Amino acid sequence: MNRSKTRLRRRRTAVAVGVTLALAACTASGASAAEADPDAAAATTLTVAKDGTGTYTTVQAAVNAVPANNASRVVISVKPGTYRELVKVPSNKPHVTIQGSGGSRKDTVIVYNNAAGTAKPGGGTYGTGGSATVAVEADDFQARNLTLSNDFDEGANQSLSGHQAVALRTAADQVFLDGVIVEGDQDTLLLDTAAKEKLGRVYVSNSYVLGNVDFIFGRATAVIDKSVITLKKRWDGSSAGYITAASTAADRKGILINRSTVNGDVSAGTFYLGRNWHAGGDATLDPQATVRDSTLSAAIRSTPWVDMSGFSWKDDRFAEYRNTGPGSGAASTNRPQLTDAQAAGQEVADWLGGWTPAA
Repeated sequence: MNRSKTRLRRRRTAVAVGVTLALAACTASGASAAEADPDAAAATTLTVAKDGTGTYTTVQAAVNAVPANNASRVVISVKPGTYRELVKVPSNKPHVTIQGSGGSRKDTVIVYNNAAGTAKPGGGTYGTGGSATVAVEADDFQARNLTLSNDFDEGANQSLSGHQAVALRTAADQVFLDGVIVEGDQDTLLLDTAAKEKLGRVYVSNSYVLGNVDFIFGRATAVIDKSVITLKKRWDGSSAGYITAASTAADRKGILINRSTVNGDVSAGTFYLGRNWHAGGDATLDPQATVRDSTLSAAIRSTPWVDMSGFSWKDDRFAEYRNTGPGSGAASTNRPQLTDAQAAGQEVADWLGGWTPAA
């Protein structure tokens, strides 16, 4: 009788382990936990709810619960609500998805209001990168169906030095943002890499990015695809700004805006497509931004690129291809356009380099 019970326990253990391994394999291949085994979904999904109906009440608490060096995807499902907190996904926690569970990307909001010049509790200030509401340092990160925001109030903090206020900072490879809103004013979306010599690929799809000054910036190899870029007025109601500020290494690809729409309630002819950021005055950098197959509003200047910090944009890599709308324009020395042959080498696949983002 005792041996029978032991054999039964062993069989149950074997079944449980088999289910767990099968679930992990399905999750890694893109199948949902429910598809693998509906009853085992909780094994790979951590639920966050402000009202206590989930396992965690903050997003960071769920991130903290992800095992270090986890080998398969963990989905952090966040119920609708506004989560005023700072979130950091450290480099030793790859394969994490943060996903809103509401019917709209507006239902789940992660927001904070630090700026570069905001004082830190331990002394000093946060700096631009440190101001991020959400910081992602782990490879193979995904975000879906939610809003990431920095609502720093420039108007109420004019005495503060350093108004850069990042909503999302990525410093990792294979980051996939799908169906999200990333909202701020200055320096909204910082697309960085873990180190200067490391590759950091980011793919943003079916999303909205909002801001006014350098609000898509950094040294990552990044694609903004099939998305809406919304231009915002400055804190004082004026219209002026820059969409991109690429800081690309010479042997890397920079920022690609593809099949997207640029709009916003701002004045005509007041926004640049971008400027060349030689971070730290590094002359070896070769910033790159390409805007192609996109619809540009009248807000875009007829000379859409501009110098930054003494470096001429014409010495770096800036171009357009087949854009339409009132903000588009014909080729000129101040508005370089790719040839068809050049455009064939500046497709999304060229940026992603063998990586195919998938849910």
